[in-house]
Amino acid sequence: MFDGPFSLLASGEREASSTTLRVISDGRAGHEAQTIGLAEALGLTPDIRRVAPRRLYDLLAPFGPPDPQDADAFAPPYPDIALAAGRRTIPALKRLKHASGGRTFTVYVNAPASGRDTADLIIAPLHDRLRGANVIAPLTPPNRVTPKRLAAARAAPDPRIAALPRPRVAMLLGDASGIVYDLDYIASVLIAAGASVMATPSRRTSAETRAAIRAALAVPGGWFWDGDGENPYFSMLANADRIIVTGDSVNMVGEAVATGVPVHVVEPYVLRRKLTAYHTALEEAGAVRIWRGRFDDWAYEPINSTPLVARRIAEACAAFRARKG
Repeated sequence: MFDGPFSLLASGEREASSTTLRVISDGRAGHEAQTIGLAEALGLTPDIRRVAPRRLYDLLAPFGPPDPQDADAFAPPYPDIALAAGRRTIPALKRLKHASGGRTFTVYVNAPASGRDTADLIIAPLHDRLRGANVIAPLTPPNRVTPKRLAAARAAPDPRIAALPRPRVAMLLGDASGIVYDLDYIASVLIAAGASVMATPSRRTSAETRAAIRAALAVPGGWFWDGDGENPYFSMLANADRIIVTGDSVNMVGEAVATGVPVHVVEPYVLRRKLTAYHTALEEAGAVRIWRGRFDDWAYEPINSTPLVARRIAEACAAFRARKG
């Protein structure tokens, strides 16, 4: 790697090639997409250490101590940089900071319940409304969607997607239990109009929703990824002419708008205020349209905060090193 912004700021005896980066992960796909995406954008190879705290330690997180069974996450050799996301990772991240004698530069992604002193740098999306001298507040969360990755997926699409006639619509499903009939209707209308619809669920998608959407797409022009074979997620993003995404997932909405194709957000009937603010900000930026019963076509420049956030991390880390000497 070593072609990201960190390499541009490294010099002398601390070249980018010698910089070590550890990701402390709770194993959740969304959290790993954020932290690994940042590591890739920094041009550094992540050493991924996963934590799985036992029940008592889980209940006490993020305020309690780390589970001793997760000691590998804060064991030496101590990295130059540590990235973490998810409340279960915070005890290990803070222990790593202490164990390293304060020399590991720590970064936490998302708004921590444990406050701004959780890490040296906090990456909290704008809609979280967390502000502070050590807080970066991007419009969208970090992700692994890059122009290079999308171009590669377009050049060599998943065969199951390449077989679908254009125009193709990707349907990204989160917790869609309250809006499954809307999604069923959207899929039916699109297929009737001659479009192909390809859908992928997430860990939050209920069995009932999976069954309903799978049934709706069990027709020519429809395809539901049921977990068999290679994950087609990037190929779906890259080869979609339009994207439909459920509004409960901050990550999936952010990944969708990184493509530059029209994105319709289908909001759950009950939505947290900060998610409404997130969708509104993206709508005002011209990237999404809230689903209101009709399909629109429009153009916008892809939105992806990851490169900017990576540069800010590199700059903050360089300043941290200068202070440490």
